[in-house]
Amino acid sequence: MAGIGPITQDWEPVVIKKKAPNAATKKDEKVVNAARRAGADIETVRKSHAGTNKAASSSTSLNTRKLDEDTENLAHDRVPSELKKAIVQARNDKKLTQSQLAQLINEKPQVIQEYESGKAIPNQQILTKLERALGVKLRGKK
Repeated sequence: MAGIGPITQDWEPVVIKKKAPNAATKKDEKVVNAARRAGADIETVRKSHAGTNKAASSSTSLNTRKLDEDTENLAHDRVPSELKKAIVQARNDKKLTQSQLAQLINEKPQVIQEYESGKAIPNQQILTKLERALGVKLRGKK
């Protein structure tokens, strides 16, 4: 550093400050107890739905209200009674049991039971298999 001038020292005091406490440290139990001992005013505020899920479930949203007001009855189609009777009649004409018919169409006997009792949801592939095995037309115009 030759040629710049005389070397001087800066003797001004350097002040190092601590960071101001953030919100988490202000709420710390030790800090609150120290403030109580010092006689400082402490304000405690309880959040209305703290630690619960009431805010999400208590107020009904628009979608929930729409679902509650919806009166449409949604249900799967079931086997009509004409089809049930036609399957039973055709099976009896061929002198087959439910399990024999199920074996012919490679389905479980429970499937035939459900179709004949009307509990099954109609499946076009199974109806086609039944039509072929029984030799009758079960769908459409006769």
